[in-house]
Amino acid sequence: MDSVRRMTVAVTAFGTLLATLSGCGAGASRPARAGGAEAPRGQVARSPTVPTAPATDPTRIPGVGDRLYRQIARGSGQVLAVYGEGENSPDSTAVLFMREGPEWRPVARWPAHNGRNGWTADHHEGDERSPVGVFGLSDAGGVLDDPGTRLPYDQDANAFAPPNDWDEAHQHDFDYVIAIDYNRLPGKPPDDGARPEGNDRGGGIWLHLDHGDGTSACVSVPKDAMEFLLRTLDPARHPVMVMGDRGQLRA
Repeated sequence: MDSVRRMTVAVTAFGTLLATLSGCGAGASRPARAGGAEAPRGQVARSPTVPTAPATDPTRIPGVGDRLYRQIARGSGQVLAVYGEGENSPDSTAVLFMREGPEWRPVARWPAHNGRNGWTADHHEGDERSPVGVFGLSDAGGVLDDPGTRLPYDQDANAFAPPNDWDEAHQHDFDYVIAIDYNRLPGKPPDDGARPEGNDRGGGIWLHLDHGDGTSACVSVPKDAMEFLLRTLDPARHPVMVMGDRGQLRA
C-alpha cells in the first residue's frame, strides 16, 4: 500500500511539470551531416531527477493521448517521452518512464532540444522539424567507447565525427548517439544510410548530445542523460520514444 501511495504522489507531481515545461531559444541553421544526422551546441550537464507534478492515471504515460498511446507495444517496458514546448519551438523536456506492473513510473527528467523549427506529423528532408510519433530505440553508437549499454553499439570515431566546418560548440554532438527508428532499418548502425520510405521523408534522426539550441530534426539531451539512457535502456524491454509538441501528443 505504501508503494502505491508513493507512485500516486510521483505521478501526481509529474502532471504539474507538464503544465510548466520551458526551455532555451532556437539556434541558427546548421548543415546536415553526411548520412543524415544533423547539427546542433554545448551541453549543460544535469543529474537525472525524478519528475515532480496533476493527478492522472498511473497506467498511462502522462500527456499522451489515445492515438499515440495505442502505438506503444504492449511488451514495451521503457518509454522515453519528449514533451515539446510548442509546435514551432525547439525546446522540450525528456522524461524516462519505466513500467512496474500495470503502472508507469517516471524515473528521470532532463532538458532537451528538438528541431529548430519545432515539430511536424509529416516530416520531410530539410524542414528542420522533428517528427511526431512513437519510434523504437534499437541501436546506438558514437565517437566514444561503449559506456556499458545493452543496445548494439557501434564505436567509430571517424564515422561519427562531426564535419570539420562545424564550430567548436558542435564538436561533441555525436560522442554518443541512439538511433530513433524513423525511416531506417532497425538492427543497423545509426549511420546506416538506408531510408525505406525514401529520401524525401528524411532520416538519420538521432538522440544525441545537446549543444544548447535546436537541431535539424534530432532530439538532444545533456551528456549525463545520454550516459544514463545508454546504461538503462534494455532491448529486452523494447524501449520506445514518444515525441512531439504537447498539443499533438495529447491529440
